[in-house]
Amino acid sequence: MKNIKSYVPHALAVLGFVIVALIYFYPVMQNKVIFQSDIAQYTGMAKEQNDFRQEKQQEPYWTNSAFGGMPTYQLGANYPHNYVKKIDSLLRFLPRPADYLFLYFIGFYILLMVLKVDPLKAFFGALAFGFSTYLIIILGVGHNAKAHAIAYMPMVLAGVLLVFQKRYWLGGILTMIAAALEIQANHPQMTYYLLILLLVVGIFYVIRFIKEKAFVDLAKVAGVFAVTGILAIGANATGLMATSEYAKFSTRSNSELTYEADGSRKENTNAMSYDYITQYSYGKAESLNLIAPRLFGGSNHEDLGVDSEMYRFVTSQGVPPYEAMQLVKQMPTYWGDQPIVAAPAYIGIVVFFFFVLAMFLPQNRKIKYILFTGALVSLFLSWGKNFALLTDFFINYVPMYNKFRAVSSIQVVLELCIPALAVLGFYEFFKLEDKKQQWDFLWKSTAVTFGLLVMLFVFKGAFDFAGGSDAYYNEAYGPEFMRVLREDRASLYTQDVLRSMGFVIAVFVILFLVTKETLKSVTAVILVGVLMVGDLFFIDKNYVNKENFVSKREMEQPFQPTQADKQILQDTSQYRVFDFAGNMNSARASYFHHSIGGYHAAKPRRMQQLFDYQIAKNNVRTLNMLNVKYVIQTDEEGQPIALENPSANGNAWFVEKVQIVNSADEEMKALDDLDTKKVAIYNPDSTIKMKANFNAIGKDSLAAVQLVKYEPNYLKYTSNNSKDGFAVFSEMYYKNGWKATIDGEETPIYNVDYVLRGLYVPAGKHTIEFRFEPQVVKTGSTITLFSSIAMILVVAGGIYVERKKKIQA
Repeated sequence: MKNIKSYVPHALAVLGFVIVALIYFYPVMQNKVIFQSDIAQYTGMAKEQNDFRQEKQQEPYWTNSAFGGMPTYQLGANYPHNYVKKIDSLLRFLPRPADYLFLYFIGFYILLMVLKVDPLKAFFGALAFGFSTYLIIILGVGHNAKAHAIAYMPMVLAGVLLVFQKRYWLGGILTMIAAALEIQANHPQMTYYLLILLLVVGIFYVIRFIKEKAFVDLAKVAGVFAVTGILAIGANATGLMATSEYAKFSTRSNSELTYEADGSRKENTNAMSYDYITQYSYGKAESLNLIAPRLFGGSNHEDLGVDSEMYRFVTSQGVPPYEAMQLVKQMPTYWGDQPIVAAPAYIGIVVFFFFVLAMFLPQNRKIKYILFTGALVSLFLSWGKNFALLTDFFINYVPMYNKFRAVSSIQVVLELCIPALAVLGFYEFFKLEDKKQQWDFLWKSTAVTFGLLVMLFVFKGAFDFAGGSDAYYNEAYGPEFMRVLREDRASLYTQDVLRSMGFVIAVFVILFLVTKETLKSVTAVILVGVLMVGDLFFIDKNYVNKENFVSKREMEQPFQPTQADKQILQDTSQYRVFDFAGNMNSARASYFHHSIGGYHAAKPRRMQQLFDYQIAKNNVRTLNMLNVKYVIQTDEEGQPIALENPSANGNAWFVEKVQIVNSADEEMKALDDLDTKKVAIYNPDSTIKMKANFNAIGKDSLAAVQLVKYEPNYLKYTSNNSKDGFAVFSEMYYKNGWKATIDGEETPIYNVDYVLRGLYVPAGKHTIEFRFEPQVVKTGSTITLFSSIAMILVVAGGIYVERKKKIQA
């Protein structure tokens, strides 16, 4: 009975997390879903895959709806024996996005339990972590994979700390399961940032073990991490291997081209330029919005309200009050260093207050130094180009760092470390029995926190409240508009500094009453906890609220067909569509058609290059070879119209000649004026055994290749040519997985015209088939199965050992 009672506070905390998550996202209980722009784009990209899965009850692993064709490994593909995903689904039992908010809470709560914080303070601390503004806004815009990975970070850290504390079985099992869940979330960038934090943790503990000459313990720790790491990776082998394979095909890999699209020499071969990687760099001063949300204007679309200078200005210009109200709801008040900000990365002034308090308190110094160092590294790296010395070092010398953009997002590490430190300070303050000590630490932390806010208030005049996009607004709306906008920016600055001061004063008063024994500790904990969470809760509501929710149907069908789409869909043959307005950055066309565009953070590299170097320069012959039969443009009234391209090459064709080139540069330049219907460009691949005699190929006047069956992962053609010929297929070349057969006999697939497939076809009539049967899925699934079995055995072994210890005790 005593053991059961000890679990009651934790059960109540979990129940509280469920209730709070549902309260914040209460429209989910009205059968509504949050409209997430990125998920709408994903829905467009994955439409063909999902339709095929529903119809055939199997995975295609390939789609032709986006970028001409690509694997579905990064589009929600389901893999055999993915039992980690089933565990994840059990944990995410609430409606989305309440499920991710619940995961934030529960993961951080587990970390605080490992840090030995009592359940009540851990409950409020977990809520404060989950309501950190950045973590909420990414749910609003649809960065679900990012939110998913962040949610498991605290749990992984908790397991690692347990292992270093020599609780090998419990720590090892928690690390193994949490790491497996973290990897399964499939956001390599967030997992990479977590590894940077774990490196900091590891360095601190390894130094400690070496100083204590505890080499046996160090070996045990290394062994536990080796086993848990291997099994966590193994349980996700299919996804990891498939992602690794696709990464070499994507814009995240190095470019083979040595010149830019404008003809200038490429300075580096990395697919992502320095400017692209560091485009979203946090300003050094901007980092202060961690303690005052709209210090730098908040977001690019703030609601200034009817009491603003802007409202008075626009109404004075004759704008009707209702229209003025709508106008001031979307004001570009943000004036920091980043191009676009949907919300400030506010961690809460109450959280920051207790973070400062924690650094004064003497308990748990080692873990505090670790978390503080992790937060500091995160902050410095988030400055990106504004701290070029450190950023350049990481980009040039730290493996894989140059594969990720938006360096400011590494602040997720800071947003984990500072709240953890804050809750430690919260816990330790109330643990102090000496009231004089409590007062001593209280006034010091108040002086630092309040003093910082006073400095911000006093030195407000040091800022000009001018942003990087102001030149555009000045040209569009005039200097008077900009003057008024800057006044409102200054007003937001002052309001939020004063707001933060108010919270600091309120917390100080509560804790002061505790030091005077006028207020009971439990009451004070609840009051402070409510302030801590309420501070963040109401800021979050400015950016993600009921207005973000729509009917399920609207999210399940985020795109409605235009008249142009309806016209194109009357053509039931196989072809591609180019949405001129969306270019390569919209999945709207992918929802209805086989599009050469799409929306993805890791696009097929060669398709993106083909667009940049050829299509963007109006090379129509390139569209022809991609079998773009329809182009969607807009008319004078801005309505989409469908223009048919009668010159599209079709699904496949015999060429008269194969032109050999010796580099990717030559291959791309050859496309500048290539008659793709007659000539194919081939850059020999040393890994493919040549079967073709390109000098002997030909075609008669009736030579043709016809597509007779289409599925995303299976294509069947018939060919007829009296001569040995070379056929080009308007399908994307992907080295791994696709197999071609002619009359059942496998034949090599050649990468021609930079992105397409080609086959040497002997004279006569033949049946040609392409099947996508990725070996990576088969191999990965086998590894996943055995790793999952091993994980179960480790968990069972851990339970047995721990039970045996209790019996012996």
